[in-house]
Amino acid sequence: MNFKFKKYWRKTGLKGKWGNILLEIIEEKNPKHFLEIGVFCGVTSRNVCELLNKIHNGNFTFTGIDLFGENSIIDIQEKKPEYILSQKFSNPIKHFYYNYILKENLNSKKSVEKFLRKFKNKIQLIQGDSNTVLKTIDLKHIDFAFIDGGHSYKTTYSDIEIIYNSMKSKKGTIVCDDYEDASYITDVKKAIDDFSRKNKLKLNVINGKFAVIYT
Repeated sequence: MNFKFKKYWRKTGLKGKWGNILLEIIEEKNPKHFLEIGVFCGVTSRNVCELLNKIHNGNFTFTGIDLFGENSIIDIQEKKPEYILSQKFSNPIKHFYYNYILKENLNSKKSVEKFLRKFKNKIQLIQGDSNTVLKTIDLKHIDFAFIDGGHSYKTTYSDIEIIYNSMKSKKGTIVCDDYEDASYITDVKKAIDDFSRKNKLKLNVINGKFAVIYT
């Protein structure tokens, strides 16, 4: 399927080729129940939903977890990637349009819900910290997870552990972003390596960016 990653005029953490690589992995694994931790402005979410909708003719589900600007519960050890820190666009037209005309916070739950409204019957967006949320929701049907949420060691390890334990009785795929990110974020790689070593899992690392775990 010739399906390419689109930015939809919004901010996204996946740049250049990486969005297409993620979509290629998803298409290969053909999941029906997708979980994304770290929705940000919903660009990856929208691309995933568009792809799954085509593959499964509408028969899919998508669950997204994000703080959606809820800063009060962020652990002081968390490290935010730089692109999350502000809603300043390099494109002045985008900056003016979203900040002064729409006055819309693209990382708000309301904005992302509006952006994904064509799939409103297929999606569930949950606002909160994944350290808490993942322990309270039903994950038994999830067969693919994309982890790009909190970047502390604690959060990364916990996210992987909970999702892996829910998937290990079936074939599933976990893709962790930022395996080897900028030098100021090193906890992600350490958490992934420690979890894989403890559970005797072989990692498929793609160009230092994505770490893929198969269950």
